Amino acid sequence: MSLQVYGIPNCGTCKKAFTWLQNHSIDYEFINTKETPPTRDMIQNWVKSLGFAPMRNTSGQSYRALGDEKKSWTDEQWIDAFAVDAMLLKRPLFVKNGTAVLVGFKDEAVAREKLGL
Repeated sequence: MSLQVYGIPNCGTCKKAFTWLQNHSIDYEFINTKETPPTRDMIQNWVKSLGFAPMRNTSGQSYRALGDEKKSWTDEQWIDAFAVDAMLLKRPLFVKNGTAVLVGFKDEAVAREKLGL
């Protein structure tokens, strides 16, 4: 299994996910989205898999700064916004064998299911 985890190293939810992955001996590649932002094509594929709504980091400053017009944005507008500012993406984002399977990390049972463990 090829597993990439996209996020930022100082994100508390990412740290929780990393600890869980390591405790379960799950190999993964971490991609820091601040240093290596995802491409528009990558994001477009992620949105196809997960939808744009679960991918939005609604607690971040970048999201709040967008204004009310974001409420009526299309998938394409969200994809463009994610591509311009990776901080709009909820973290961590898990990509298994090239397909986005999970965003965020709250429930270990959900993580097990989505990662196929």
